Amino acid sequence: MPSNAKVYLHYGPYEAAGTVEYRQSRLQGLKTILTRAGHIVELRPFKDWNTVELWVNGQKVFACDIRNLDYGGDGDLDPLCQDASEAVRRAY
Repeated sequence: MPSNAKVYLHYGPYEAAGTVEYRQSRLQGLKTILTRAGHIVELRPFKDWNTVELWVNGQKVFACDIRNLDYGGDGDLDPLCQDASEAVRRAY
């Protein structure tokens, strides 16, 4: 995948501290990894609980449970962020 690709990051709400809300703190590392690779990342909330999906050119290229992503950070040590980055790279 060439750099400057538009990546849509769809994310759902998840439960933490007794409330179900849309939170972006677990997406920080994923967004950082993709942005560092030269991609344009657009966050889009959607209704599926506990879900993260990456869409490139109208195709879903990666999905995982948002609760499995590391909280905060830059994504360098999170294996799911590395897998997601590789999926985006192979999208072409």
